[in-house]
Amino acid sequence: MHDIILKTEDVGVIYDGSIVALENVSLNVPTGRLTAILGPSGCGKTTLLKVIAGLIEPSTGTVKIRDKETIGPGPDRALVFQDFALLPWATVLQNVAFGLRAQGVSKREREKTSLHYIKEVGLSGFEDKYPHQLSGGMRQRTGLARALTVNSEILLMDEPFSAVDEQMRRKLQEDLLKLLKIENKTVIFVTHSIEEAVYLADQVVILSGRPGSISEIVYPEINRLGEIDLIRRQPRYIELVDEIWSSLKSYVE
Repeated sequence: MHDIILKTEDVGVIYDGSIVALENVSLNVPTGRLTAILGPSGCGKTTLLKVIAGLIEPSTGTVKIRDKETIGPGPDRALVFQDFALLPWATVLQNVAFGLRAQGVSKREREKTSLHYIKEVGLSGFEDKYPHQLSGGMRQRTGLARALTVNSEILLMDEPFSAVDEQMRRKLQEDLLKLLKIENKTVIFVTHSIEEAVYLADQVVILSGRPGSISEIVYPEINRLGEIDLIRRQPRYIELVDEIWSSLKSYVE
């Protein structure tokens, strides 16, 4: 059993007084594990992530970290955005160090920490490059390194690999799993890909169509050792993908 680091309790979000985006979302997120949030378009996946991040205040319910109610953003959570959200006028090193600078960390210390994570994500040698000089995969690695530098316990990732091609997506998925073993972070990962959720996650939270509520939680227990292509041929992997698709199919027909 893993300790629960984060809980949402009966979280609901209502926009403009009448549009119900989320309804009664109660979720336990275990420490040091990856939780994927999956569901049809418009079901509130990103809204839920923003509630957890403290960027949207829930209309009902609470978010608790280590059993303490949290309101607004905090240093215990870091966001990795779908569109990278890099500063175009800043180098890779400056982008990665940005969060530490905001925290008032000394220049020497933030450079040391940033260079460590730049190496961890495989970008050594690109410290002085600007975002426009990087591939999509490199920009996403830069965003991930920036999130890791601030040493938050919880990484919140909003479809982080959707803007890169399939080959780079698979490489980034493998790299993320390796990094998580080293860093022991808790990750909440929004995706629209069933295959990605099953490959990466320890628990897959399936949201219903709007208003988004939890329809099912699946726990993929697959052997992730070896090549990704071999893993995706495992009978259990294929079975889980089919099972989740069966759950989601009714919301997209």
